[in-house]
Amino acid sequence: MGERAFLLEAAALDEVLPLHAALAASRPDGVVDLVPAARTVLVRVDPRVLAVSAARSWALAAATTTTAETDAATPRIDLDIAYDGADLADTARLLGVAVDELVRRHAEADWRVAFTGFAPGFGYLVSDDWPFDVPRLASPRTRVPAGSVGLAGVFSGAYPRDTPGGWRLIGTTAARLFDPDAASPALLAPGTRVRFRTVSPAAVALPSSSPVANGRPERQSATDEQVAVEDVGAEAAGRSIRVVESGLLTTVQDLGREGAGSVGVAVSGALDRGALRTANRLVGNPEGAAGLEVTMGGLRAVAGADHWVAVTGAWGTVRLDGREVDPYQAHAWPAGAELHLDWFAHGARGYVAVRGGLDARVALGSRATDLLAGLGPAAVRAGDVVGVRDDAAVPIPVAPPSAWGAPHDDELELELAPGPRADWFAPAALATLYDAVWTVSNDADRVGVRLDGPELTRLRTGELASEGMVPGALQVPPRGRPTILLADGPVTGGYPVIAVVTDESLDLVAQARPGTRIRFRHARPAG
Repeated sequence: MGERAFLLEAAALDEVLPLHAALAASRPDGVVDLVPAARTVLVRVDPRVLAVSAARSWALAAATTTTAETDAATPRIDLDIAYDGADLADTARLLGVAVDELVRRHAEADWRVAFTGFAPGFGYLVSDDWPFDVPRLASPRTRVPAGSVGLAGVFSGAYPRDTPGGWRLIGTTAARLFDPDAASPALLAPGTRVRFRTVSPAAVALPSSSPVANGRPERQSATDEQVAVEDVGAEAAGRSIRVVESGLLTTVQDLGREGAGSVGVAVSGALDRGALRTANRLVGNPEGAAGLEVTMGGLRAVAGADHWVAVTGAWGTVRLDGREVDPYQAHAWPAGAELHLDWFAHGARGYVAVRGGLDARVALGSRATDLLAGLGPAAVRAGDVVGVRDDAAVPIPVAPPSAWGAPHDDELELELAPGPRADWFAPAALATLYDAVWTVSNDADRVGVRLDGPELTRLRTGELASEGMVPGALQVPPRGRPTILLADGPVTGGYPVIAVVTDESLDLVAQARPGTRIRFRHARPAG
């Protein structure tokens, strides 16, 4: 899975949890995440701390020590459920059983969370007592309400927040399934045993004054969980900036939240990490301080006090107090002066660093906005006030720390490492991947970039059992055209990954615009 991650295979679904437990029990420094899925465990590595080859050797040795977990060794959750789902009667009819029989079997089964994916806290539950294989809906819903309990394939699961989904809904729970402020954020973490406890629909009605459910506060709406930036942050008078216009999309980003993939949380963070690091160095901040990621330009913001600011990344006119200033330089930003990033002529994402770093709600150790999961602060909007911290690490450097220039967004050349499912594709497809010129489509955002080009023909048909994903993975859906997953992408997925964009090339993808041409080449083997 690229040069920073790899998959360990398990023979069957019921062997994944023991494998994950064995790896977790002896996890060395440098292994930043272990993500169980339907047949695999994804091992993510920081090669600055631990060589990937050493991590592979450790993982293969640890895998030989797996032992079956006893029920007494794993936590159990009793999850209140009202069997009032919109698809309950149709699902029972589809399976050829009475509604009461379907409810009884679901409630009496001993369930266990096999893995978490799709969304933070969304656990895929399996049970030896459950005999059914339930087809997904032919047309997925555009919105499934938070707390909905559903069935798909051999799995049951509960939606932690409002999301699209194709599972058949059989009930509702009031439990707060994901709480980023809790010591264990996912109520249904991998390995947890679950029993469903039947209650009346009134018991899961979720009024605003509901008491704690199942040891967690009542679940909140997605908008409650993703707090607006003006509701949090520095309280010091004037240490802030006020957003006048937010452009197409502006978010608060740092370097993301590693290590939470096992509970369904993506890395998130700045898509062009090098640009954010450079902006922070220019104003004397730690490289990981939070700044603004501005998509396609159009930002106007006013300083609430005297600040220093630097703009990097995408290329466009930058004005400060009405005067045009250079990017990739630190500039004094007086109180009351307006910073204006015009629409970008080159590249897609610019970065604004303010000396001291921006303040926002911390979720799982990061201030980054994750739009897909609804974690961290909400996207910045006109009128928002963003706090400025006092975390500057060093004086502002006298000279810029590196050479700079306009991003190349007409045609990019990206390095690819082999993907774990390249054998799902015909040899001609692998040749096409490297020979073709691909074009960035209009379907490009922080979750992923869909490419237009020739079809990559599969040798294997059908669905791939869900497995761990990483930023840079080239997923190929049935239509045969790849999507490059980015920082807000899901942590598990069911499309085969033919190749993975190397970490060094990933920042280039952040600056690709619709119409940008992309060529792939083989990554040089690691030395």
